[in-house]
Amino acid sequence: MDERNQGFWYSEKAFILFAACLSARIFAGTHLYYVYHIGAFNEIAVVAMLEAGMKGGGYGAAAAFGASFLFARVLKGPLVGILDIGGALQTGVGIGIPALMLAVGITAPLTSFPLSLATGAFIGAVIGLVIILIRKVTIHSANFTYGADIMMGAGNAAGRYLGPLIVIAAIMASIPVGIGATVGAAVFYAYKKPIAGGAILGAMVMGAIFPIVAK
Repeated sequence: MDERNQGFWYSEKAFILFAACLSARIFAGTHLYYVYHIGAFNEIAVVAMLEAGMKGGGYGAAAAFGASFLFARVLKGPLVGILDIGGALQTGVGIGIPALMLAVGITAPLTSFPLSLATGAFIGAVIGLVIILIRKVTIHSANFTYGADIMMGAGNAAGRYLGPLIVIAAIMASIPVGIGATVGAAVFYAYKKPIAGGAILGAMVMGAIFPIVAK
């Protein structure tokens, strides 16, 4: 293996550090918006959901939308090797989690700048750790990426084209994982859902049952 790929910045610990730093910045941006009404790292339409809750309309829409994006991207990250900044962090950490906190009356992380940084960093570290753990259980091979990469827009405009690529990557990983991805994609296609989600879930299930052993 190339010695350049063995340093700290290519390690799983670095990925967790990157996720923590990015989440701290994004969560702090939401703090700025909550206090000063400027600074959120999100699209206007997404921020409008949080704004509606701040004006008394309830945080249900923002919480559901943001949390669903976060959950989907955390599932996708371990398999395709990409943590999407837009869907997982900006929408999930920046809108979904703050909306959940505000919905249950937890305001301190959003009113204090130092606490918002610490809260975001903790959330990001947990997300990074979960992705690494899922990857070890499913793909569990040293021949793949060192944890996952971080990419902007991986799950949005280009997301619809990832389905076939995910199936191909799963087949290259192992036959059982490939079968799981294919079946999952077919089921989601039959129900007119994005096949990327089905391929990921199918590959993860088969990967957990038939883990790939590193050579």
